[in-house]
Amino acid sequence: MMLLQISEPGVKASKPQRIAVGIDLGTTHSLVATIRDQRTEVLEDQQGRVLLPSVVHYGADRSVDVGYDAMVWQNDDPENTFVSVKRFMGRGREDLPENHGTPYRFADTPGMVQFETHIGTVSPVQVSAEILKALRDRAVRVLGDDIAGAVITVPAYFDDAQRQATKDAAKLAGLEVFRLLNEPTAAAVAYGLDQAAEGVYAVYDLGGGTFDISILKLTRGVFEVLATNGDPALGGDDFDRAVLDWLLAETGIPVPSAGDTRRLLTAARAAKEYLSDQPTAQISTPLSNGTVVKANLSREAFDALTEALVKRTMAPVRKALRDAGLSTTEIKGVVLVGGATRMPCIRKAVAEFFQQQPLVDLDPDKVVAIGAALQANALAGNRGEDDWLLLDVIPLSLGIETMGGLTEKIIPRNSTLPLARAQEFTTWKDGQTAMSIHVVQGEREVVSECRSLARFELRGIPPMVAGAARVRVTFQVDADGLLSVSAAEQTSGVEAKIEVKPSYGLNDADITRMIEDSYKHAQEDIEARRLREQKVEALRLLEATEAALAEDSELLSAEELAVITKGMQILRETAEGTDWEAIKKAADALNEASTDFAGRRMDHSIRKALAGQKLEELDA
Repeated sequence: MMLLQISEPGVKASKPQRIAVGIDLGTTHSLVATIRDQRTEVLEDQQGRVLLPSVVHYGADRSVDVGYDAMVWQNDDPENTFVSVKRFMGRGREDLPENHGTPYRFADTPGMVQFETHIGTVSPVQVSAEILKALRDRAVRVLGDDIAGAVITVPAYFDDAQRQATKDAAKLAGLEVFRLLNEPTAAAVAYGLDQAAEGVYAVYDLGGGTFDISILKLTRGVFEVLATNGDPALGGDDFDRAVLDWLLAETGIPVPSAGDTRRLLTAARAAKEYLSDQPTAQISTPLSNGTVVKANLSREAFDALTEALVKRTMAPVRKALRDAGLSTTEIKGVVLVGGATRMPCIRKAVAEFFQQQPLVDLDPDKVVAIGAALQANALAGNRGEDDWLLLDVIPLSLGIETMGGLTEKIIPRNSTLPLARAQEFTTWKDGQTAMSIHVVQGEREVVSECRSLARFELRGIPPMVAGAARVRVTFQVDADGLLSVSAAEQTSGVEAKIEVKPSYGLNDADITRMIEDSYKHAQEDIEARRLREQKVEALRLLEATEAALAEDSELLSAEELAVITKGMQILRETAEGTDWEAIKKAADALNEASTDFAGRRMDHSIRKALAGQKLEELDA
């Protein structure tokens, strides 16, 4: 007998829940969370641990260990044991500082850095894929079924290359990525949904390798990111390094080997964590030569040697507030995210700056994964009655290069994602049939000070007089922050487009530098833009005047021709200088001198067009 699934009248039949997970792919530790029985749950390994150390070891027997199993190799095989690999995501060999402080053997390959290991050459994407694969296996084991997809978190200041590298790692791990979600936004989702919060909140996110600050407005289930800022090269690892430097100076030991450096860094991290609860930490670490390094570090001494790092986090906080147009008194609460925020010096600095105690209700290690799980559950179609909307932002402005090497911003930074913006441009020369489009990212007015993203060409533009073509350039940024650009000539319909594939050779501090430089050089950029704009206008005017004289100089008397020629000479000489006001004055003078000439040319062309035609023909 066939059975029918029925429900009570007026009661909707429940649909099967799709299993989705949120993954916090961290520099130091990673986690996976999900929603079960309408409750958030951070999944444990078989030993009951929720944190997975973001460590991968490639063995001489071609085995691959992840997490705690990999950590045991840090001291004995540092060249094949990768920690904090997140810092290498989307980065090129040329971007590494000379003293990068890692034991890895880098392959001599173009593009993203590659590591030489026992199993051959691997990339940061492959290393990260091993971590994601371990988390995926954990989820399948605990949940008893395969998963439909995942939301993976990334630092808010991850650029296009780093975001794409993260998606590539997930693909290698066999995960379908519903969305990449900014870590501070994920934390706000966790707090906002768990506690039904409303108002403006600051999310201070100090992880193992990156720092982000986001200002969010929560209103009736709508999560709107008002501004974001940060430092992609600052995290808990830098505090460990500060303790290591102090330890070397305090004990006077020579520069240690790669293995001993790892031993000392491990001890430095343990001391840092111990000082979160205790006033003094004792360090005692044996080195490979039998020497035992011993030292006592007080919390006061630790605070003093890391004071500059703590202050470094506050500059992006101020900029984010300024971008949002807010003061500290308008912030309802401050959410701390990341294990590094357990340090008392961080909590004290945040409390003093915002004049309120930060929120620590949720575990700072877990809050990002919880927020990602909530978003994953919604994107999997499991959303309940409490609908909510997430509005994230883009961290840096996007635009194209225009004449004179100037940047025309099409999408300003802190615009809400996903989005599409378009702007029309035109041709520079008569008969121009192609246009080169240079896509850039950054806050400066001059292209040379911005980051180049992509170049492509639009061909097949119908030959027209300069300025007649209408080329519409459209920028589209998806919810993951990844960009595509298209260009279309409106009268003919010819079109070209490009998916902006990031070049992996980028500097870790580029984004932070771009923001800082935009403030530092604001007035300088304004002056540079004015100068370049006036030079471009001068060149356009000279070319147009030369073309007019070549065609219709007979319409001028010798005296009039001399005046215009003299005006052109003055403008040409002035345009070689750096005084934009003088260039504008010379251009205005030439325009005034040639106004009558332009009128005569127009009358002359009309008479030529009407010559030989009868009045009745024109009326018809």
